[in-house]
Amino acid sequence: MIALGYHDRTKHHFSRFARSLGYLDWATQPDPFRRYEGSALVELPRVALADEVPYSGLFDGTVAPAPIDQQSIGEFLRCSMGLSAWKQYGHSRWALRVNPSSGNLHPTEAYVVHDGRIFHYAPREHALEERCVFDQEAWRRLMGTPDAAFLVALTSIHWREAWKYGERAFRYCQHDVGHALGALRLAGAMLGWQVTLLPEWSDRDLGRLLGVDRDADFSQAEREEPDCMAIVGAPAHAARLAPDPSALLSATTDGSWHGVANRLSAGHVEWPAIDEVAEATRYPGGERYGSATVRGAMVQTATPPQGRSIAPSHPRTIALPNAREIMLSRRSAVAFDGRGTLPRNWFFSMLRRLRPPGPPWDAIDWPPHVHLVLFVHRVEGLDPGIYAYLRDDEVLAEWRSAMRQEFLWERSNDPNLFLLVPVDCGPTAMRLSCDQDIAAEGFFSLAMVARVEASLRDQGEWFYRRLFWECGVIGQVLYLEAEAAGGRATGIGCFYDDPVHALLGLTGHAWQSLYHFSMGAPIDDSRLTTEPGYAWETPVRAR
Repeated sequence: MIALGYHDRTKHHFSRFARSLGYLDWATQPDPFRRYEGSALVELPRVALADEVPYSGLFDGTVAPAPIDQQSIGEFLRCSMGLSAWKQYGHSRWALRVNPSSGNLHPTEAYVVHDGRIFHYAPREHALEERCVFDQEAWRRLMGTPDAAFLVALTSIHWREAWKYGERAFRYCQHDVGHALGALRLAGAMLGWQVTLLPEWSDRDLGRLLGVDRDADFSQAEREEPDCMAIVGAPAHAARLAPDPSALLSATTDGSWHGVANRLSAGHVEWPAIDEVAEATRYPGGERYGSATVRGAMVQTATPPQGRSIAPSHPRTIALPNAREIMLSRRSAVAFDGRGTLPRNWFFSMLRRLRPPGPPWDAIDWPPHVHLVLFVHRVEGLDPGIYAYLRDDEVLAEWRSAMRQEFLWERSNDPNLFLLVPVDCGPTAMRLSCDQDIAAEGFFSLAMVARVEASLRDQGEWFYRRLFWECGVIGQVLYLEAEAAGGRATGIGCFYDDPVHALLGLTGHAWQSLYHFSMGAPIDDSRLTTEPGYAWETPVRAR
């Protein structure tokens, strides 16, 4: 399989890293903002609609649906794909976004289809670029009820990641799609909306709908790879209003297109391995998992205890911020203090939020394929060591037989968390995560281990992307959980693949580690200055 060949080719090893340029060519650094010159720019409202929604409302389904209009769509995009801050050091200034990205490179672009128009979201301006206008009446006939739902889609610009990471970049692009999908689903929950992927749409048809297959509009620009599309609306309407691909494409056939994509880099390095795996993993459309196959306990919906403390030096004495504030304050940690601790009940609550079927897991239509191996360092009342956390009860026997026979598999207070080895695992976690201190200095770090070979054999190579998406959604939940706890988190894309498998006793391609992650008490860089994501906003929660 091409996907497995790519995966092996892009592994990091103790003796060598996956193939990349080996240095950063600053002269060709990609522009982080895609724009379509010649498209009408529709400024989105700047009013915060959901600043009273409690954080627990993201997960418990208690938020009443907001009307779908330009103002609520603006809030949805602001709190999922918008800018969260601007950072500056010396003469260098750069934007951070609500949805995280490997290296802050942001290959993921967002599109909206609503009321007879196809828009590209421009996050720097917080505006919609009108790419296509088609038959409004046809749209309304397809959707049944005016303003009952809209579509949101994601694409990837692989070059943005490949500029820094070379061949391994395709993996990181898929992580970022997952993060963006998680951000969209939880922003939808904040507005009382359901966000559900539409598996009927092939990548080819999605490219046609969004216009990213239009050669004339990308003559000098980097191309975008279609990833996925979801329907957004009130839970009572969204699922049944999903338009048939052929009907919507027929309605847009005679649409009027506007805009030419900007070129992001003055030069490029070609990475044929990325092109090959992208082609091999394109989704043919029409596949769907039945909802009955989604197993697992209900997501914990109770609000975690207020005012918890992460460490004596980092007291948490104020009430839990609201959902919107937590979303906009999310940052990727750059360092941890190596002393902060996390209360055990909060740790268990975080883990429960990683199990379906509640938000954000109701956005996707496949059962869990990704489970966790945790390196626990400083969780109060929990022995340091290596643990396994199962997101699907039925995988226990399979994992026990696949891993080292000497592992304890001692069940903790959480029935899905098992102690494998009681040990100070900080040095091991750091070594496996490319010798990065951040894997050892936090509360815990983890490896996301996915069922790979059987998934690709049973579903097709297109499922390779979705395994990374699932990892990204897990990461997005953990990012927000860290902020809610008064801590901070970060994704770790650099790790030594096969040494992770060797530690666990895994052989072959049945199970592969796809993403690492860490959470702890952050150390901020005082040399950097911070400004709000948008000039009209006041800064979010200060640290």
